[in-house]
Amino acid sequence: MRRPVQPAHLAPILGGMTAIMPLAVDMYLPSLPSLAQSLAADPSRVQLTLSTFFVGVALGQLLHGPLSDRFGRRPLMLIGLALYVLASVGCGLVTSVEALIVLRFLQAIGACAGMVISLAVIRDSFASTDGARMISRMMLIHGAAPILAPLIGGLLLGLFGWRAIFWFLGLYGVLCLAGVAVFLPETRPVHTKGPTGVGSALRGFASVLSHRRFVGYALARAFASAGMFSYIAGSPFVFITLHGVSPQHFGFLFGLNAVGLIAASQINVRLLRRHSSERILGATVVVMALSGVLLVTAACLPLSMGTAGFVALLLPLFFCVACNGLINPNATALAMAPFGDRAGTASALIGALTFLIAGISSAVVSALHGESALPMAITIASVELLSLLCYFFVARAPVVASAPTTVAP
Repeated sequence: MRRPVQPAHLAPILGGMTAIMPLAVDMYLPSLPSLAQSLAADPSRVQLTLSTFFVGVALGQLLHGPLSDRFGRRPLMLIGLALYVLASVGCGLVTSVEALIVLRFLQAIGACAGMVISLAVIRDSFASTDGARMISRMMLIHGAAPILAPLIGGLLLGLFGWRAIFWFLGLYGVLCLAGVAVFLPETRPVHTKGPTGVGSALRGFASVLSHRRFVGYALARAFASAGMFSYIAGSPFVFITLHGVSPQHFGFLFGLNAVGLIAASQINVRLLRRHSSERILGATVVVMALSGVLLVTAACLPLSMGTAGFVALLLPLFFCVACNGLINPNATALAMAPFGDRAGTASALIGALTFLIAGISSAVVSALHGESALPMAITIASVELLSLLCYFFVARAPVVASAPTTVAP
């Protein structure tokens, strides 16, 4: 008999697992110049270590999801964490940037196991409303990672050098591995068979994608997340270059928006006691879209307005980011609700769609780089309006019944 799931253990374990990816990205960013100098590498080659990581995350999700449906959540988590730990230690020992690029790819494959399989574990263990509540609790840990990671990375860099950052990441992976091994039982339903080959896995993906409401909820979440990624891509230029914010104060403002995201996720826990995930999600996508429109309006203000114009930009931006704390858990839980036997596959598709659309939106912000905040603001507003449209016209569109067929006598 399987051990029962202990909800008190799930939130810290799964939250810690989903925090692996932002830690692996944000913690080593302060070390990029030192890393390039140490390995005698061109900065553009060093940047590939970040791009390769995101490619690994996108591909790894599509790999771990179906495999966890086939072989179970726990074994895939343990294997993914072991790969992450070994790759992290290897990153701290490299002597060439080419080796670092390869190891970062392997590190990403291992890191995304926690992100994908954690959602499958929640779907295995809870109904949609309780699942949304659990995801919100996880975000308390997951949301703290972008705030703490650059601070920890900078401290380790100053005290011990860039290699210590990767050894710290490896140690964090060991702690997660121990937590899963000791506290997390297998949650995959016993009747689940999962795909038996590549063709079966592809048919599983196609089956999930044919579910209109899954696509609507998943795209609503993905476009909302794309707004946050667009902010991450565009805010350094807008804050520091255009408005003269110091790098130190930029970190404070970046952290403030992350605090808003965490606070919204915890407000969601309380709202779910009285309201359904459906109602919360519908109201939030409207608020987020309106915030995006206000953000575009603020971006049109002249730079000569100084502090007043900057504050006018920050306020709607805060709500654009914070709304993800309500949209993410509710849209995820609603999207995965129909797929108890294919939770891993559904989770993988949600993650892949999110990173695909977020990657495109952040690339658009970079490509439209100009002399104002408008490229960032317009991109954020556009994807947030698309999130609203996907919710109301795809996820919530009424099912049209086909007319009955009559046979002539």
